[in-house]
Order: sequence, then structure tokens, then C-alpha cells
Amino acid sequence: MKYTIDASNKRLGNLAQEVAKALMGKNSVDFAKNVVADVDVLVINASKLDITDKKKDEKYYLTYSGYPGGQKKEFLGHLLERKGVEEVIVRAVSRMLPKNKLRDRMLLNIEITK
Repeated sequence: MKYTIDASNKRLGNLAQEVAKALMGKNSVDFAKNVVADVDVLVINASKLDITDKKKDEKYYLTYSGYPGGQKKEFLGHLLERKGVEEVIVRAVSRMLPKNKLRDRMLLNIEITK
């Protein structure tokens, strides 16, 4: 099944929730938790996503390398400049999917266009 979601004038969290629900297959009749749904999600107008300046300045992503002093903090505004809006959407959707072996396979079914 193919879903097309328009991201123009939507908040990041609302868009990510809609995409995650479609990727898990919760909209279909034959939903099963242990199976990757046969869906393709196309997100259009990603550059028109509504992200406030406050969120760009205050939202951050933490990564840790495992070494002492290896914790890094990157703000949303910097991530938008460095990798673009596609990476921001993928990270938001990834954190809304179940944390198991199927998450990476579900994320392959997203296609984001500007």
C-alpha cells in the first residue's frame, strides 16, 4: 500500500506520528506487531514543515561514543543546516517506532521529497 503525506504547515511531531503509524501498518486490516508492513510512505513538501525558532534553539539530540567525554549534543537548528530536513524527519519517526529488530527495515520504506 502506498501513502502520500503532505508535510506543508504541519508540526514535526504530528507528521512523525502519522508516518510512524503508517509504517507500522496500524491503518491496515491485517496488522501484526511482528511483521514489517508492506507499505511505502512518501512525504512531500518536507521543506515547508512548520518548525518554530524556539524549537530550533532548544531541541537537541544526544549521542554518546562510549568513551569518557564522548557525549555530544547537537541542536535541531544545526542539524537542519548540516543534514537537511530529511534527516530531522527520519530521526523523529525512528524514535516513534518500536525499539526492536524491525525498526531499521521499517525506516527503509520512507521516501522524503522537498
